[in-house]
Amino acid sequence: MDSCIDFSIKVLVADDFATMRKIVRNVLKQIGFEDIVEAEDGTTALQILKNEKIGLVVTDWNMPNMSGLELLQHIRKNPATAKVPVLMVTAEGLKENVLEAVKAGVNNYVVKPFTAEVLQEKIEAIFRKLAAA
Repeated sequence: MDSCIDFSIKVLVADDFATMRKIVRNVLKQIGFEDIVEAEDGTTALQILKNEKIGLVVTDWNMPNMSGLELLQHIRKNPATAKVPVLMVTAEGLKENVLEAVKAGVNNYVVKPFTAEVLQEKIEAIFRKLAAA
């Protein structure tokens, strides 16, 4: 287990598919996170980000009302949330989508379907990079 991860942070999981939120939540708990909140779309996620101190956002790309990419752009524009690490989870493996997310400031990217190990590796990579920064 990577020691650069602060497991006391609150993690926000944004996905319009309840089953996927449950899968991500279970993996996060396996890794060691306890404080996990959920949003069914980007609009709800943005509200949570305004009202609570979030230490990591795990968001789906395709959601109604506000996509994960739009959510990411809002997070990066707001000085209060600009530094919050964002992991994009998506079925979109297209290179141009990955590049678009990277340009928008995503910290890491997971393509569905994924394993618990892959999700854990991506999260560890984010926190290693942040610790080194």
